[in-house]
Amino acid sequence: MLVLTNRLDPAADLVVEHLNREGVPVFRCDTAEFPTELALSGTLADGWAGTLDNGSRSLDLSAVRSAYFRRPEEFRMPDGMSEAGRRFAAAQSRAGFLGVVGALPCLWVNHPSRDLDANRKPWQLAAARDLGLDPPRTVITNDPDTARRFAAEIGGPMITKSLGAAVSTAVIDPDDLDNSVRLCAHLFQEWIDKRHEVRLTVAGHQYFAIEIHAHSDAARVDWRTDYANLIYKPTTVPEPVRNRVAALMNHFGLVFGAFDFIVTPEGYWRFLEVNPNGQWSWLEHETGVPISRAIADLLKEGATHD
Repeated sequence: MLVLTNRLDPAADLVVEHLNREGVPVFRCDTAEFPTELALSGTLADGWAGTLDNGSRSLDLSAVRSAYFRRPEEFRMPDGMSEAGRRFAAAQSRAGFLGVVGALPCLWVNHPSRDLDANRKPWQLAAARDLGLDPPRTVITNDPDTARRFAAEIGGPMITKSLGAAVSTAVIDPDDLDNSVRLCAHLFQEWIDKRHEVRLTVAGHQYFAIEIHAHSDAARVDWRTDYANLIYKPTTVPEPVRNRVAALMNHFGLVFGAFDFIVTPEGYWRFLEVNPNGQWSWLEHETGVPISRAIADLLKEGATHD
């Protein structure tokens, strides 16, 4: 089994601990170790065969039945290279390493290319809308006039959130929209009144839904900004939502997903986003839900990825 993640990843540690206790061989490495500390040797025959070797252990690529693509870091190039050389070597390393390893016909949690596709918020929002998960009304623009027209159309509070970087959600006053909007693409959404939010973690066919109740003004806008004022409660997923989540997972080819929902005062679930590699270990710590066990069981089972 191959685990690709950084060296300080407590979530991966929990999964690996389960696998170790059950005697499942695990080769853990980080893409940041390539090419300085990790050697790849791949030969094309009936698929890719060869090894990954970190100097103390070696992995037979043809024996890999499952791979956990958790949170590996960027490829780290040797010191002393020119900037042009560093960019070229990094691009070659990314294409070669992920190209060979990503071609292994095993179960991926999740495959790097599936992870990349599902991480694009415009794609996931469109798919969620088509599948009936009812995301908020949304506009993506770098035109301040478009943003102002959208604010007028919704006629109520509006929020903005990051399309990629880890930036907190913020409530926007339409009067503050100025020409700085032109500097990049912005995502604007209508504000949805909420009873609470739900983080739904899906691992294979197992669904772990946790209500997140915010008890501060900051947490009510974005619970990630104030963990000290959150209360958690395991809950069940309405069957229609569960079926639509399964369809979205299938649409993007995901085996794992961390979904965020708003639950309105009327009890209606509205999709916000899915992170195909979202955090979950703090929820296991807070509530005892066995997410690490579910991921370990999934990896232990393995499969041929089609």
